[in-house]
Amino acid sequence: MSVRVSSLSVLPPVRRDRIIVQLPKYFRKEAAVHTKDEFNNKVKTACQEQRTGTVGFKISKVIVVGDLAVGKTCLINRFCKDAFDKNYKATIGVDFEMERFEVLGVPFSLQLWDTAGQERFKCIASTYYRGAQIVIIAFDVTDVASLGHVRQWLEDALRENDPTAVQLFLVGTKKDLSSPAQYSQIERDALDLAQEISAEYWAVSSLTGENVNEFFFRVASLAFENNVLAELEKSGTRQIGEVVRISSTSNSLNATSKKKGPNCCQ
Repeated sequence: MSVRVSSLSVLPPVRRDRIIVQLPKYFRKEAAVHTKDEFNNKVKTACQEQRTGTVGFKISKVIVVGDLAVGKTCLINRFCKDAFDKNYKATIGVDFEMERFEVLGVPFSLQLWDTAGQERFKCIASTYYRGAQIVIIAFDVTDVASLGHVRQWLEDALRENDPTAVQLFLVGTKKDLSSPAQYSQIERDALDLAQEISAEYWAVSSLTGENVNEFFFRVASLAFENNVLAELEKSGTRQIGEVVRISSTSNSLNATSKKKGPNCCQ
């Protein structure tokens, strides 16, 4: 227990601009896996009653994958450091940032893994895919080829994870560099692909910051909701199991009592 307290004590406090009290809205309804406007009622009630179990101590792993130079590092740096570096340097292997939030009054952390897009680093990066709860596949809205490679990146990421336990996001970067006509065409293709792979679609600009905060707040909120619902399900399973065991024990005792009762009287 002392080790756990020690490790938690080094976590920085949640910044005031990382507090989430309402479910952030989706970017496009037609490409939103979750179209509700509010958090699940069970989740809200659990947070109000402080029945979120270990969620406040958990860290959700997020991996960001995609072609070389689509802007994965810039996307993460814009959100985590509010910075944009024009001098592009390819990520070697992997890197990660930790972001802490407070969602409905409960602390929650995301570990954002920035993976290399170069083919020669793929084997290194893929070893870090395992255990991801969220997969973000990034493509460049000015580069149709990068959108065409999305399925391969998805296949690589899911090879190391349970497809039913992963939330998917398809993110178009460099929106500021695309003309309205060019973006309109690639967005149609991206929306179709997002629906096909059951991913939520967003378009962002790391240069201007457009939609970046909104996107990551959405990611954190949906990951948090999934974690709370999973915790409630485990808690409910334990309660049902306890009832079954108690009932079985009670029936066993009653049966034994009836069997031994007449013998005791003789």
